[in-house]
Amino acid sequence: MSDITLNVINKSNDQNNSEFVIFSKNTFGGSDNRSVAWKVIRNLGQDDTHSFVYSSDFFVSVEDSYGNYTPQLRANPGYLFAMIKDETGDVIQHVGTENYGNAFKVENRLEQGSIKAKIYKDAKLFNSSPSLAPDQKVTFELNPIINISAVSHIQEGNTIESAAVSSKPSEISLLGIKSADIVVTGGGPGSAAEPFKFELDNVIKS
Repeated sequence: MSDITLNVINKSNDQNNSEFVIFSKNTFGGSDNRSVAWKVIRNLGQDDTHSFVYSSDFFVSVEDSYGNYTPQLRANPGYLFAMIKDETGDVIQHVGTENYGNAFKVENRLEQGSIKAKIYKDAKLFNSSPSLAPDQKVTFELNPIINISAVSHIQEGNTIESAAVSSKPSEISLLGIKSADIVVTGGGPGSAAEPFKFELDNVIKS
């Protein structure tokens, strides 16, 4: 997959200067990973636009129980990473490549102490695992799908709580897309307000 250029256009009737959050879900079966606010778009006035790139690259880092973070390593499909202790302390290593399809894995091989795996895209936190005890592992399957919703009072990198999301998230598949507009409609004042809608337009296929 190559990089995808996206352009959010505010065509809504919103009167509340709403913020819009873009996030991703780990689609691996049984995942209990919490979604993270990857991008938060603020002060997008009517007819304003906000462009960004959904890159093809993922990077993985690990936070240990001491609050230390490892360097970020490129995470390609099929990669297996492990957190181990060597003579310098806790370190992350790429320990193998298997047929995981579109997924990659992170294992805690420490004798003691929990870890959290952190996934980054465009140098911003994109997804995060729950705490992993020794011998536990997490599988990340991050398909080219984004979710976008109106939101209030959230910072990039924060966990998304349902209470903060003021509109039902729209799921948008980016598969096979080179560039596209994401057009925001709906909104409005008082009881006449309509639900926000987020729809692709001017799609150029890859």
